[in-house]
Amino acid sequence: MANTADKIYDMIVRAVESQGVDLWDVVFVKEGASHYLRVFIDSPDGVTIDDCTNVSHAIDPIIDEADPIDVSYYLEVSSPGLNRELKKEKHFKAFIGSDVTVKLYKAFDGKKQITGKLIGYDGGPVLKTDSGEQIGFDQSQISKVLLNDDF
Repeated sequence: MANTADKIYDMIVRAVESQGVDLWDVVFVKEGASHYLRVFIDSPDGVTIDDCTNVSHAIDPIIDEADPIDVSYYLEVSSPGLNRELKKEKHFKAFIGSDVTVKLYKAFDGKKQITGKLIGYDGGPVLKTDSGEQIGFDQSQISKVLLNDDF
């Protein structure tokens, strides 16, 4: 399903940006008996309901015409939220200096979850932990990286 999301990302990125917002991510998932195409948008000024509506109206005909999904699905457009998942290099670079939580597939020093300040990106995130240790991760080690909200 990730391949479907990648195709749709490429297909709609221009239409989303023409609405004055950035395309953060596209996810296509099955939950129970239903499929969901989730489009996450972002803006330095925040995301409004009008932004979500405008993006939905802009991308719906593009997706319908290309017809890349062979099952019925629900289209959802929203903000990635405060504890957003960082996936792409541009996500990591935008949040250097922020606190993140890295969830790993296999334990590293006995831990499958490491929290620290994102200090760089070199093919994967580089963190500085509270103890001052600097740790670099390869993207293949990571199941998920979440931005820790600052509130």
